[in-house]
Amino acid sequence: MHDLTGGDPGERLSLDDYWADFEDRFWKSAAPGFWKLERQQTFKEPYDEGWRAFADGRWEESLRILDARRPEFRNYYRRIADNGFATRRVRVVEQPLTPYLQWELHVLLLRHEHGGLTSVVGPDAVAAAESGGPVPEIYTLGTEVMYEAVYDADGVLAAARRWRDPELVGRCQAYIESLYHDGEPLDEFFARAVAPLEPPRVG
Repeated sequence: MHDLTGGDPGERLSLDDYWADFEDRFWKSAAPGFWKLERQQTFKEPYDEGWRAFADGRWEESLRILDARRPEFRNYYRRIADNGFATRRVRVVEQPLTPYLQWELHVLLLRHEHGGLTSVVGPDAVAAAESGGPVPEIYTLGTEVMYEAVYDADGVLAAARRWRDPELVGRCQAYIESLYHDGEPLDEFFARAVAPLEPPRVG
């Protein structure tokens, strides 16, 4: 198992059990809130309309679909703020950007603009924690629970792992937070490294 979890494999959850557990806990997550680390450079999101347009090569349409979600994101992050916590994310970005990551950074920018702040780091920032392989896709809720998103060979979400050891969760949360503060705010990174790009070639 990975360096960050100290060899603890956690508890594997089916997708249905994971979604139910996450939704129940998310709105109860006290400070320090929700912290997420994203490492993989490519995913597949077949249940997302915007991703499907992107994957079909309909770049402009995928961005129009995303832009139409502004009210949804606005309401979502307002509800989070009203519940007294915040969400923060660290996105590891390798260069050159994969087509997927170019698309996802547009999604994350919209979240960023409405309060779901993201900080960007390069692979060097996590290299010291990767002797056992790439850092996992982990996220913490408060200091009581942490999940890892588990993907199949195609990059589609297939299951999750859960940890409920406060010491382990707190240690991983602190690691993500340190990366966040050392990284570059997404809006600044996006203006410099994403906005000038031509639409990605898919396939």
